Amino acid sequence: MAQYNPKSLKAEEFINHEEIIETLEYAEKNKNNITLIDEILEKAKQRKGLTHREASVLLACENEEKIEEIYNLAEQIKKDFYGNRIVMFAPLYLSNYCVNGCLYCPYHLKNKHIARKKLTQEEIKKEVIALQDMGHKRLAIEAGEDPVNNPIEYILECINTIYSIKHKNGAIRRVNVNIAATTVENYKKLHDAGIGTYILFQETYHKESYERLHPTGPKHNYAYHTEAMDRAMEGGIDDVGLGVLFGLEMYKYEFAGLLMHAEHLEAVHGVGPHTISVPRVKKADDIDPDEFDNGISDDIFCKIAACIRIAVPYTGMIVSTRENQSCREKIIRLGVSQISGGSRTSVGGYTEEERPHDTEQFDVSDQRTLDEVVNWLMSTGYIPSFCTACYREGRTGDRFMSLCKSGQIQNCCHPNALMTLKEYLMDYASEDTKKIGEALIKAELENIPKDKVKEICKENLQKIENGIRDFRF
Repeated sequence: MAQYNPKSLKAEEFINHEEIIETLEYAEKNKNNITLIDEILEKAKQRKGLTHREASVLLACENEEKIEEIYNLAEQIKKDFYGNRIVMFAPLYLSNYCVNGCLYCPYHLKNKHIARKKLTQEEIKKEVIALQDMGHKRLAIEAGEDPVNNPIEYILECINTIYSIKHKNGAIRRVNVNIAATTVENYKKLHDAGIGTYILFQETYHKESYERLHPTGPKHNYAYHTEAMDRAMEGGIDDVGLGVLFGLEMYKYEFAGLLMHAEHLEAVHGVGPHTISVPRVKKADDIDPDEFDNGISDDIFCKIAACIRIAVPYTGMIVSTRENQSCREKIIRLGVSQISGGSRTSVGGYTEEERPHDTEQFDVSDQRTLDEVVNWLMSTGYIPSFCTACYREGRTGDRFMSLCKSGQIQNCCHPNALMTLKEYLMDYASEDTKKIGEALIKAELENIPKDKVKEICKENLQKIENGIRDFRF
């Protein structure tokens, strides 16, 4: 039987089934142990994170008063590490050709009534211009796994095309990549192409369920998929993004597995996950989420987010437009630091006037435009940030983490957020959004800790007003 070992490079040792089962039993036994819960919360206040076992106790806790404490602490930790900034991004679907048989995804090989589509470089240009015209600066590219239609060369060519397009004042400054598990050699190529974060969702950490949900195709190989982040880091990619698809398996099991994966990356590479995403199973063509009987309520969803924020305080947390506005409103408070806006989850969706549904990967619940999302965030006291400075200044991997963990990031992230927001207001915002944004920037300038940084930021804001772009600390 495999032994639990966070430093092992074998999937079944660093995500160890027996360890998860014991963790869940321990959490269940202690879910009303107030003394222990208080001890764990005291430890969490040190901002150094929690083990998967400690965090699982908090997730299992049923005491309303303590749950409120967990929520308040999560909110405070988010503010300490990331301030009131919310980073904006959009997904870009390149191709829905796929050779896998995943039971929860409409792109699965056997789905014959979805239109298969792969963007040409010319079509990518049009999509990117449409995204730039909305104001986006950061994309996450997505493609199905298909060695014939979507080989690594195609992905690299697409990245190159995306970075090359400058339209009016628009530019995509960071491309994150969400493609299937691949080889060290291919990860090196992605690194050399200048990608930001490599994102790969585990879907489920429960091996038996994983194999059942991925009956055919290369993704069926649990170990190869689960060990992908180690290969990515070996290939030179500093920033990796984890995630599970909540609703496929029991959420407490997934939560423990996710944190064990984060501990493993920290133990082996000295750097935990740059981001953690929390998608839930949603309706899509040929997919009914009710078929998966582990669906989770909004309340549980929020509790998971709060516990992740406490357990992995430095990670960026992402919630997508799979979630509706009211759910996003609740969950943002509890630790989310990145959201998508104006998203289309279909191949070639941004150039079409009407939102196309025939090639969507899942239903988009939050269908507001980017401008509406930006307006809403500012009206609720957040700074929408289009910043990509850390990646472009080489503050990635352990360099980003040490800045983040020391709290120093406030001196660059806060002014960078204000300057990129100013660009957005000048180039893309509606009049109402502009008005709210200008007032917000004025107020938030006073929250920059260092006077010198504040002065430079003010000067740069004036230069942006005069038409110059792309300042960063």
